[in-house]
Amino acid sequence: MAKFDAQSTLKRLQNRYRLVVMNDDTYEEVVTFKLSRLSVYITLSTIFVLLTGLTVALIVFTPLRMYIPGYGDVNTMRELRELKVRTDSLEQAMHYKDRYLDNVKSVLQGNISVKLDTTTLSIPQTENIEE
Repeated sequence: MAKFDAQSTLKRLQNRYRLVVMNDDTYEEVVTFKLSRLSVYITLSTIFVLLTGLTVALIVFTPLRMYIPGYGDVNTMRELRELKVRTDSLEQAMHYKDRYLDNVKSVLQGNISVKLDTTTLSIPQTENIEE
């Protein structure tokens, strides 16, 4: 297995290469670039970071953020929370009202069973002693 040598890797990154763009008909050099692998990596990394930063800035500082699910206006989110609380309380009040009306209906129809609010005690019978 080949050893990893930091010196040879660094030397490979710093080797100079020439990129030539030529006119295919006249074989005339149009543009010439002198590059190394390190400069290409740095250039591509810089372009990537800049494009990512510009995209994030475009989304954060413009109305495009409204199109991202879950990311909305602060006032809208607050109003949504208040509406959820109000809906829950109305739903609970409606449930209590339905139970009350069911109980009144059963009382009027005579279908109610009387529930005692005390427990019955079992008292033992007294023994009669005959002499």
